[in-house]
Amino acid sequence: MLCFITNCLHAQTEMKPYVAGHVFKVSLPNYMKRTIGYNDDAAIQFKNSVKDVYGFIIEDNKAEMELAEIVYASINEFYIDFSKDFLADEKKRTSTLPTENKTGDVKFIYNEVSYYDKEAKSMITYFVGIAETKDAFYKMLCWTTTDNKDLYRNDFEKILFSIND
Repeated sequence: MLCFITNCLHAQTEMKPYVAGHVFKVSLPNYMKRTIGYNDDAAIQFKNSVKDVYGFIIEDNKAEMELAEIVYASINEFYIDFSKDFLADEKKRTSTLPTENKTGDVKFIYNEVSYYDKEAKSMITYFVGIAETKDAFYKMLCWTTTDNKDLYRNDFEKILFSIND
C-alpha cells in the first residue's frame, strides 16, 4: 500500500498585482478593415486596397516609457521628436504646419506629410496624428495618394479624434 501525504505550504512573500497591456478605443470608417503587415509595433492596422487608403496606430504607454526613462513634457514635445525623422530622407517631401485640438481630456496634434514614392510612382500623403491621453501617446498614420487626400482627410481626422482610453 502506497500512501501520499501532502502539506499545504503557503508562501510568505506578499504578492502585488499588476495589470498588463493597455486597452484603447478607436472608430474606423465602415469601408476600412483590420489587417496586418504595415508596422510590427502597431496596436491596430487597417486598410481598403480598392480605395487605396491605409493606416495604423502605435500606442506608447507613458508608464512603460517612464520605466525606460523617456518622459515628454507635452504632446508638442512628443510630436516634434517623432516628426523630425518621419520621412526625413525622402526627396520632394513637404509638410503642413501642425494643428492642435482637444476633446475632453484628450489632446491632439496633426498634420500632413507628402513625398514622391518611387515604388508607387506617385505622390503619397500621410495624415500624421498624435493623441495624448492620461495614460498614453498614440501615433496614427494614415496614407493615400496625394490625388485622394482631400477625399479622405475628414475620415482620417475622425479616426484620430475617436482615439480614447
